[in-house]
Amino acid sequence: MAFIRSRNTRSDRIVISGFGCLTPLGNTRDELWDGFRNARSGVRRISAFDPSEFPVQIAGEVHGIDPYQFLHSKERPHVSRTATLALVAARQALADAKLNPETLTVDERRRIGVIFGSGGGGLEFTEKQYEHWFRGEPKKASVYTIPASTIGTLSSEISMAFRLHGPSHVISTGCTSSTDALFYACDAVMSGRVDIVVSGGADAPLAPGILAGFCLMRILTGSWNDRPERASRPFSSDRDGFVLGEGAWIYIVESERSAKARGARIYAEILGYGSTCDAHHRVRLDESGVESARAMELAIEDAGLVRGDIDYVSLHGTSTELNDRIETRALKLCFGEQAPRIPMSATKSMVGHPQGASGAAGVSAILFAMNEGLVPPTLNLELPDPQCDLDYVSALVLGQAG
Repeated sequence: MAFIRSRNTRSDRIVISGFGCLTPLGNTRDELWDGFRNARSGVRRISAFDPSEFPVQIAGEVHGIDPYQFLHSKERPHVSRTATLALVAARQALADAKLNPETLTVDERRRIGVIFGSGGGGLEFTEKQYEHWFRGEPKKASVYTIPASTIGTLSSEISMAFRLHGPSHVISTGCTSSTDALFYACDAVMSGRVDIVVSGGADAPLAPGILAGFCLMRILTGSWNDRPERASRPFSSDRDGFVLGEGAWIYIVESERSAKARGARIYAEILGYGSTCDAHHRVRLDESGVESARAMELAIEDAGLVRGDIDYVSLHGTSTELNDRIETRALKLCFGEQAPRIPMSATKSMVGHPQGASGAAGVSAILFAMNEGLVPPTLNLELPDPQCDLDYVSALVLGQAG
C-alpha cells in the first residue's frame, strides 16, 4: 500500500491543514518532531500492567498524559483507551486547523466528517471487561461493553465529542487502516459530500491478553528487555521481531480553498493513492513483493507523477526478518536503479508498531521532512543486512545511535 495523491477532478487541491498526536515520542506535534530531529526512541518497559511474566516486556507507550482527563468522570469507565487517544489528538488537530467546534453552525457541523483507521479498536477495553466477568465482579463491567468494544463505534466518540454530523466511519484493514482512511477522507472531500474530514488513525494494543497473543505468533522481539530503546531494529541483520506500539495521529483533510479561507496552515497536499492485496497469507507477505510494488506504482500514476519525482519514502519497516526484506525488494521493483538513491526511513524504530495507526504515523514523518527540511532517521541500524541495502538514513550516520 502506498500513499501520495488521488487524482483530483475538482479545481481545489486536497490538503492537510491540521495535525494532532499522542505518541511514544511525545504528546504534541512539536514533541514528536523533536524526537525525530534528535533520533530518540520512545520504547520503554511496559507500565500499563506488570509484564514480568511475559518474554516480551517492552513497548512504545504513550506517557506523560492521561487521555481520559477530557472526559466526564461518569464517562471514563465506558470508553476505550484507543478512543481517548484519538479524542485528544483530534482536539489538537482541530485547534491546529483553526476550527473551533463551539462556534460552528449546524450546517457547518453537517459538512464535517470523521473517517479514521484502527486495527484493533477497543480490544484493550474488551479485555478489561472479560477480566471483570471472569473474576466474578460483573457489576464492575461497563454497561456499554458491546458498543465500546465494537470497532465501528470509535469514530462516533469523536463525532459526539465535537458534535460533528457528517459521515462517521472507521476503516479497519490491518496495518494500512489509517492510510486507507486518509484516502477515503480525500475521496469524501473531492466528491463534495463533505467539506472537512477528521482522519488519521489510533490504536492501543497494550494489554496482557493482547501481548500474549502476539507472543504466541513469535513476531515480537524478546531480545532487548534490558535495553528497550535498542529493540526496534528495522533493516538491521540482527532484527528478530517488532515492538508493539500505541498512539494516535490525527489530521484535518480539506480543500486548499477551505483551509486558506480560515488562514489555516497547509502542511502538505495529498496527491495520490494505490492499494493492492497479494492474497497470500494471513500474516506473511508474498516473497516476490510484486503487489506491494504495484501499490506504489499505482499511487505514483494516480498522482500524475513519475518515479523520478519521488525524493523520500516513509517505510513500513516493522523490524521483522520477512517484512523488511520483502519491502526492500518491492521498493527495488518499483523504483529500479533509482531505489538506492532515494532516502528512506522507518519511524517504527522510534515508536514501535502502532498497528492500524502505522500509516498515519508514517505520514507524520513525511510532514516533518517536508516542513523541517530534515529526513527523520532509522534507529538501531547497526549491522546492515545484505538483502536490505537501500538508503534507510541510519542514525549511526548522524552520530546518534542508541
